[in-house]
Amino acid sequence: MKETPINHEVVTRKIKESKLESVGKASIREIKKLVDTIEEETGEAFIRMEMGIPGLPPTKIGVEAEIEALKKGIAALYPDIYGIPPLKKEISRFVKLFLDIDVDREGCIPTVGSMQGGFAAFMTVNRMNRKKDTTLFIDPGFPVHKQQHRVLGIKYETFDVYNYRGDKLKHKLESYLKKGNISSILYSNPNNPSWICFTHNELRIIGELAEKYDVIIMEDLAYFAMDFRKDYSKPGEPPYQPSVTRYTDNYILFISSSKVFSYAGQRIGMMVISDKLYNTTAPDLLRYYTTDVFGKAIIFGSLYALSSGTAHSPQYGLAAILKAVNDGEYDFIKVVKDYGEKARIMKKMFLDNGFDIVYDKDEDNPIADGFYFTFSYPGFTGEELLNELVYYGISAISLAITGSERLEGIRACVSLVNRKQFPDLEKRLQQFHRDHPVKK
Repeated sequence: MKETPINHEVVTRKIKESKLESVGKASIREIKKLVDTIEEETGEAFIRMEMGIPGLPPTKIGVEAEIEALKKGIAALYPDIYGIPPLKKEISRFVKLFLDIDVDREGCIPTVGSMQGGFAAFMTVNRMNRKKDTTLFIDPGFPVHKQQHRVLGIKYETFDVYNYRGDKLKHKLESYLKKGNISSILYSNPNNPSWICFTHNELRIIGELAEKYDVIIMEDLAYFAMDFRKDYSKPGEPPYQPSVTRYTDNYILFISSSKVFSYAGQRIGMMVISDKLYNTTAPDLLRYYTTDVFGKAIIFGSLYALSSGTAHSPQYGLAAILKAVNDGEYDFIKVVKDYGEKARIMKKMFLDNGFDIVYDKDEDNPIADGFYFTFSYPGFTGEELLNELVYYGISAISLAITGSERLEGIRACVSLVNRKQFPDLEKRLQQFHRDHPVKK
């Protein structure tokens, strides 16, 4: 029996019991469940890098505001679908102060996490024009967005942006848009899973093509201002979080509270719709909704059908957090910089032990150290590598499930790795390197 940091027999048995065809093909939640069972039987802690969830305490300002709101009895009341006024006000202020854009409060809508905002947007946008029924994903991306499309029965197309950075992006995008079936383009910036960040030139290309082809850009800002190479933390002062909103009015933003405010458990996100799009009329919407006005259709049609509104107390919590951020009283970036520092240390451990970084550049510049990084090992596909690493007490996800064409790669999330685990991580990587010598 092979000697590995985690008992080889137990790992093999648990994989068999899980009925997974391959660990390397498993979803994030399937990997989490598998590793939970292995840890429970062996008593050995894994280096957990599969889940993209916060590893820091929730923002205290929000927790206290929620408690106060609950004491006042708001749990007995239905929240308005479109959000409570204090939160809508602070969302509008936030995008002005940190993105330098003006959006009416009507288009600033709390959702049950960005996931619900995305689901409602996909549903509504792809019903605006019966000829435009397909979403274009700029990948790699969050796997569940594609699952949402499958559940909704919405078509999508996708390409890996790795080989189309800079000016090459225009030709690649236009090859899809000129067909006339694309309703919208979705990407995350900073990117999950690769942590690449689009440059202003690339965002300009995306925005200008959105105008040319009348396509809606869905910009997922789950990791808002977490490109730590620049300081985006000062309200109302440049530099601002890079965004397509400088180049088009055809946009919906998804801004999460999960990572930047460590508020994942409360399932509260922000959907920000440009004034132009909010007021756009699309007669084809009347096939499904009682109104042809996009903003009203997505709120009173899609969101109402999904949840009848976002939970009351998290709205008060997020409103309090945003007010403190907007007033310059709470520096949310200072808190989450720990992720970047951990990534820098961990990436060096991997590189020192024969691993490579897969997505390593933003055009000509090295990518930032942040919430995620991607790695590979010579001679392995990502699926094979993940199948092997689980025996070494290291869990992550294969890039193959993210729409990436870099099938040799794996995505690692640094958030749940405690600094006290760094010595264990280093020892396990060293043993993996010894057990799998790289042929020169």
